[in-house]
Amino acid sequence: MVINPNSETLVNHPLKERRVKGYKFSWFDWFCLWYPPGWLILFNRHWQHYHSDPEGWNWLEYILFLIPGGFYLALLLRWSRLGFRSPRYVNREFDPKYQQAFREEILAPIVECYFRAEIHKIENLPLTGPAIVAMNHAGMCFPWDFIALGYLLAKQRGWTVQPLAGSPLFDHPWMRWWLPPGWSNVLGGVRADRHNFAAAVQERKIILYAPEGLRGPRKGWRKRYQLQKFDISFIQLSQRFQIPILPVICLGNENLHPWTINLQKLQQLFKLPFLPLSPLMPIFILFPSMGVWAMKSRLRYLIEPLETAPSEQGRVEAYQQAQALREKIQNQINNFIKKS
Repeated sequence: MVINPNSETLVNHPLKERRVKGYKFSWFDWFCLWYPPGWLILFNRHWQHYHSDPEGWNWLEYILFLIPGGFYLALLLRWSRLGFRSPRYVNREFDPKYQQAFREEILAPIVECYFRAEIHKIENLPLTGPAIVAMNHAGMCFPWDFIALGYLLAKQRGWTVQPLAGSPLFDHPWMRWWLPPGWSNVLGGVRADRHNFAAAVQERKIILYAPEGLRGPRKGWRKRYQLQKFDISFIQLSQRFQIPILPVICLGNENLHPWTINLQKLQQLFKLPFLPLSPLMPIFILFPSMGVWAMKSRLRYLIEPLETAPSEQGRVEAYQQAQALREKIQNQINNFIKKS
């Protein structure tokens, strides 16, 4: 695993002179893992163990997360503590070492015990990269289907995996309050724009990609098994840089936030990727820290054979190849539904 020598995300200047011990779960962390409003506390406490974070949440505010409506008081306290302003934006770089620590110390119990994630048809998983891992995306919630897949691929092959993520996960004002500024960058997120996607593919990384884009999670419960139109950028980049595509089918991600519909007008008003309405929403209103939580589900990943990259073709041919792959994955999903 290659560590970026210029990264300052794992240890800030005050910590460079000493070795930082691994994060150990306390009784409070196990409580937070059991109690859904506490997941956000886990993420921030782990970050603060490895980073200096004077503008982050403190203990009093963490306790308020756990009380109905307490998050709003915690937000007010932090806002006043920061001088009635938002947390400052911090430009950070990907740090594979912190990604590994977060994976082993926080994601492992969540992915293995809570989501019970597992890989099937592992004989189709190549031994080495690079690859564009293309997977159906659903759930209308925090992207746990992608996070769990990244964890499993790293565990199976030791890969450093980077997901392509929408801009709101990086710089939406709400995300800056929930999680430390730069959190998504440090953990390897790649902005879902053509420039950053192309740069990551050109560097021959292993990229997790949702060909449906935001149409996937937005489709809601009623269309949970219906794949939406695939974008063609991943086909074009695969052809240009001769990077194979690894199709993966996720089953169970539709249950991460069940019975949802997308409130499109409100979603656009708040500039969010989606704004779900479901029977769970009154609970989320009382406990906004549950925004990083999802319903318990069994996530199963079916690894399909590699799609080799042909020589670069025109836009029409790329579109046809993308939709042919969509139909292939859709048929696999339909067959599974019939058997279940």
